Amino acid sequence: MSLPIQNKIFKILIIGPSWVGDMVMAHSLFQVIKDQHPNSQIDLLAPPSCEALAKAMPEISEFIALPFKHGEFGFFKRKNLGKKLQANQYNQSIVLPNSWKSALVPFFAKIPIRTGYKGEMRYGLLTDCRVLNKKNLPLMAQRFCALGLPRASSYPNNPQLELFPKPQLTLPEAWLTETDKKFNLFSQLPLIALCPGAEFGPAKKWPPEYYAQVAKNCREAGYQVWILGTAGDQAEGDLIAASVPGVLNLAGKTSLKDAMVILKQASQVITNDSGLMHIRAAFDLPLVAIFGSTSAQFTPPLSNQAQIMEITLGCRPCFQRTCPKKSDDHMRCLKDLKPDQILNGLDLI
Repeated sequence: MSLPIQNKIFKILIIGPSWVGDMVMAHSLFQVIKDQHPNSQIDLLAPPSCEALAKAMPEISEFIALPFKHGEFGFFKRKNLGKKLQANQYNQSIVLPNSWKSALVPFFAKIPIRTGYKGEMRYGLLTDCRVLNKKNLPLMAQRFCALGLPRASSYPNNPQLELFPKPQLTLPEAWLTETDKKFNLFSQLPLIALCPGAEFGPAKKWPPEYYAQVAKNCREAGYQVWILGTAGDQAEGDLIAASVPGVLNLAGKTSLKDAMVILKQASQVITNDSGLMHIRAAFDLPLVAIFGSTSAQFTPPLSNQAQIMEITLGCRPCFQRTCPKKSDDHMRCLKDLKPDQILNGLDLI
C-alpha cells in the first residue's frame, strides 16, 4: 500500500516504541515520511516518558501519551482510546512495536491503512501486514524506515534504506537556559558525562569500578565528570562518585529534558548501550559506546563520531538481560574490556 498523493494533507498516527533508545531511532522514520510527504501531519502515541523526545523532533505535530503502564494489556482501555481517536480521522497508522496489543488502538480507531510487521500474528489488526527480512534490514532504524515506504520499495538494496536519515534531535533554546539554571552547566565545561546504566539489564552494564577508573583519569586530566541515568542507576553512580572525589552523581536527579541538554553540552560521553547512548549519537558529537550482550550490528549509535567498544567472544551477542554463563566466564564480554581501552578511545585524554 502507498501513501496518498503529495499535495494532500496526510494524517498519520505512529504507535511508538516504549524504550527511549528505540524512540530515538524511530526519528529516522519520521524524517523519511516528511521527506516523501512534506504536508503530512505526524502524531505520536507513546509512553509519557518519551514526551521530551517527541518535542525535540520537529516532524511530530502532536504527542499523545499512552494511558497504560509498561507491559499492561488494558484491552478495554485501548479500545476506548481507539474510539476516541476516530475523531482525528487518520489516513494511516504505523505500528512500530511487534506486540499484538500495540495494534489494537489503530484497529479500534478505524484507521484505513494500518502498517506494521506481522509480529505476534496480527493479521486482521493490520491491513498492511509485512514480513520482516532481518538479513536485508539488519538495523532497527532501517526496519522502522521500511515501514514508511511503499511495500514495493521497502526491501533489499533500496538506496533510501541504505542512506536512511540519521536521528537529529533539536533542543528548544529554553531547555538550555532551564538546565543551566538548575545545574550551572555552562560554567562547568569541559565536561565528561558517564552513563553507567541500562534499563534492559545487567548484561549491558560495564562494571562501575571500571567507570570509576575512567572517572579518576578524567578528573586528573582537568575535566568535570557527571554521572547521568535513572533512579535505578543511582546506586552504581554512588559507587563511582564515592571512589573519585569531585564526581557529581545526577542519576535519578534530572528530567529527560535536562539529561538531553547535558548530553548535548558535554565534551565527551562514555556510555553503555542505552537510551542515553542513542540521544548523544543523535547530536553527532564524540561518543564512546560500550557493548556487552547486545550488538552494534543491530542497534549501533547512529553517529559518525561514535567509537564502538566491544570484544569478540563466541557467546556474544547473546541479547540476554543477565549473563547466561555460570562459570568463570561470567560477564567476560564486559569484564575483559578494560578501562585503559576506553581511555585510549577518548580524544580528550
